[in-house]
Amino acid sequence: MIILRNSIKDSHPLLFNLINQGIDLIFLEINLQPSYKESNPLNSSTSRHNLIEEVTEIINRETEAWNTKNAELLMTIFHHDMVWPWPRTPLSHDPMDWVIPWGKYNCSRWKGLWQGLFDAYELVHNHRVIKKIEISEEGDGAFAVIDIDTLWRDEDRNEDHWIGRVCKVYSKCGDDWKMTMHTGVLDYSILEAK
Repeated sequence: MIILRNSIKDSHPLLFNLINQGIDLIFLEINLQPSYKESNPLNSSTSRHNLIEEVTEIINRETEAWNTKNAELLMTIFHHDMVWPWPRTPLSHDPMDWVIPWGKYNCSRWKGLWQGLFDAYELVHNHRVIKKIEISEEGDGAFAVIDIDTLWRDEDRNEDHWIGRVCKVYSKCGDDWKMTMHTGVLDYSILEAK
């Protein structure tokens, strides 16, 4: 205890005073972890650049899954706790008007639902532009803002057009990124016109 007291007397005076008042050693061990700045993976611009590249990879993998109508590949991007709320219309900016038609991610159920879309529709085009990627200070969370224009057409010429802006939310899981949440497509053009 004396060694610990002496080692933190100057670097952590508040903790030193608490220890002198009889604070539990477990508390002391928790608070002697490396400082946030020392352990922050985003202290180097190279690390930040690498994390942005990793998030870009999962975005591109998702795009490839849509382009090739590959439900198996699409399943590789989802976290097991993924939830996907959808606005009722592209103008439903208020989440009070959103729904969750598929519930929490279930690989076999979601794979079957997406495969149903792929089997019933031709992909006419799929244009996506990454507008922003934001990485958390801890380097373990991220979101991406993407403008999409994806047009599906069935054999009767009925169209399902996804056009607008989405936000995709990711969590770092070990060495991989997984999508934990995704907003449905929203049209922001009316807001930008104001």
